[in-house]
Amino acid sequence: MGKIYIEERAVNLAQYIIDSGDTVRGTAKKFGISKSTVHKDVSERLQKINPVLALEVRKILDENKAERHIRGGMATKLKYSHDKEKHVI
Repeated sequence: MGKIYIEERAVNLAQYIIDSGDTVRGTAKKFGISKSTVHKDVSERLQKINPVLALEVRKILDENKAERHIRGGMATKLKYSHDKEKHVI
C-alpha cells in the first residue's frame, strides 16, 4: 500500500511540474508536502519508476534553478517598491 502511494505521488508530482513548470517550492505548497519530499520523489524515486518522465522533470528543474537568481531579484525589487509606496502616502 505505502510503496504504491509513494510511486503514484512521485508520478503525480512530476506530471504537475511538467504541465505547470512550477518550482519544487511551489509544487510542495500546492500538494501540502515538504520541499524535501518533492525533491526526493522527482529526483531519486522517479528515476527508478519512470526514467523518461524523470528526464523531463529534470529539464524543468534545471531551468528553474538557472532562473532562480532572476526571480529572487524580482522579489526583492517588488518588496522595496511596496515599502516606497507606503512612505509616499
